[in-house]
Amino acid sequence: MCSFLDMVSQACYYDHPNLPSFYRSYTAMDFDIKNFMVFAIAILYALTIHEFFHAWAANRLGDPTAKMQGRLTLNPLAHLDPMGTICFIVAHFGWGKPVPINSSYFKNPRRDDVIASAAGPISNFVSAFIFGLLFQITHRFVSDTSFFLNDFCNLLLKIIQINLILAIFNFIPLYPLDGSHILKGFLPRHMLHKYEEVCKYGPFILLGLILLGNFANIPILYYVIWPPTIFFFKMFSGL
Repeated sequence: MCSFLDMVSQACYYDHPNLPSFYRSYTAMDFDIKNFMVFAIAILYALTIHEFFHAWAANRLGDPTAKMQGRLTLNPLAHLDPMGTICFIVAHFGWGKPVPINSSYFKNPRRDDVIASAAGPISNFVSAFIFGLLFQITHRFVSDTSFFLNDFCNLLLKIIQINLILAIFNFIPLYPLDGSHILKGFLPRHMLHKYEEVCKYGPFILLGLILLGNFANIPILYYVIWPPTIFFFKMFSGL
């Protein structure tokens, strides 16, 4: 499950004194085509890599469902949900197309479901780390100050942030996010039935949290997601 919140578009502005001037000015979120393209590329990459590794892990663990449905691909179009994409543009939150997983194919369903579920957000963390290294190399050792390099560095920073937000958001143990499947794999068996009962309300709780942030100015998810995002952003980017 890959959802984004309105906070993704708003909280991508991170004002830190060590940020390059081009990034501080570029993240002011004044809409222009360049801003839109950078943001779109970062989101498409994060969603695609996230869903691909869900499919890849499930396939390696014996479940061919995602592969049979054409989801074992790095083509972003295969992972976009039409309504989720429209909501992204119009309402500033949306979702990708969830990867179908049939745990009956797994040799060890509880363990393998945890692995397949964790593969998505872990791929986003690894991506943030790799792009962080690339940013540090580019920012510190390349003397070119052209607009192209500035745009490239800004894209790298956006990719780092979006990947971290997506990873941390999906690790929240609230159904239908990946974290709920991970938690389920570690719960004692006698607690599974009660947990599955609670999971029925997960989507409504999640929607309520989103609406609280958007319309009641009670950004609970922001306070959950943003502190670790800042921590890892500074660590990976070196800023």
